Amino acid sequence: MLVLVMAFWGSAFALSKIAVHDVPPQVASFFRFGLGAVVLLVLHSVLVRKRVGGPDLGKLAGLGVVGMFAYNSCFFLALSLAPSADGSVIIPVCSPVITVAVTALMGRRTLTVRSVSGLAIAVAGAAVFFVGISGGGSGRILGDLLFLAAACCWATYTICGAPLLGRLPALTVTTFAAAAGALGLGALAVPFFADVSWSTLDAGFWLNQAYLATLPTALAYVMYYQAVGRVGPATASSAMFLVPVFGLLGSWIVLGESITPVQAVGAAGMLVGAWLATMGGGAVRKHRRPVQVASASA
Repeated sequence: MLVLVMAFWGSAFALSKIAVHDVPPQVASFFRFGLGAVVLLVLHSVLVRKRVGGPDLGKLAGLGVVGMFAYNSCFFLALSLAPSADGSVIIPVCSPVITVAVTALMGRRTLTVRSVSGLAIAVAGAAVFFVGISGGGSGRILGDLLFLAAACCWATYTICGAPLLGRLPALTVTTFAAAAGALGLGALAVPFFADVSWSTLDAGFWLNQAYLATLPTALAYVMYYQAVGRVGPATASSAMFLVPVFGLLGSWIVLGESITPVQAVGAAGMLVGAWLATMGGGAVRKHRRPVQVASASA
């Protein structure tokens, strides 16, 4: 299941880059998640029909702000500045490292010598990756930093969603979070509608949006949260190591993009370090009551 999710997400980097060639990044992010939210709402009304209480609604809205609105605001703006190949390495490799580090600080996971060493190697690899940027100037550097910010948002979304999955179906959590995030993305996108050349958006553009909304968004997000609920946030996020394979391949085939040799060395260090950090034998601590995180309901 997780392999399929990572394949969908890997393909989304290059296809989302194509979208920001045709419309402003704010509009592209709204199209993807606005349409994705519609698909999820329809599925939820048919398959679940579960009512959500007031306190949980606030927490789900918070998840939407972090995991949909903030993540995609950073992600699509980064795509307008940097190659999608950079993002396909930075986000899926840094997210698990951040997830492990934060869950350890929260006391929900213990770190071993191996996992601490992995965190250090991943950070060193990330430094090499950024040093290896060639071409694009300050714009590409800013774009890669936005990819890193998106990784932080994704780690927060993963961690804060885990307690809710103990009492709500993954489809419910994803649907309400996506709806809240889509509302924020829509408000951000409206001022940019005037910059869109609507008459030039052909069938290929809309087919691309339909794919991004249904498979990498609606389906993949639900499947990912199902995995988080079953195996925990740190273990589920470790599967994201597969995304660079699919993402780099897609960026090369669709866009002709690639990373520099120095970036490749840095990416290898990030992958090795992230694998050691997340698979380093740290025990996941069980709690009698779900751990609540303030940012989940902010």
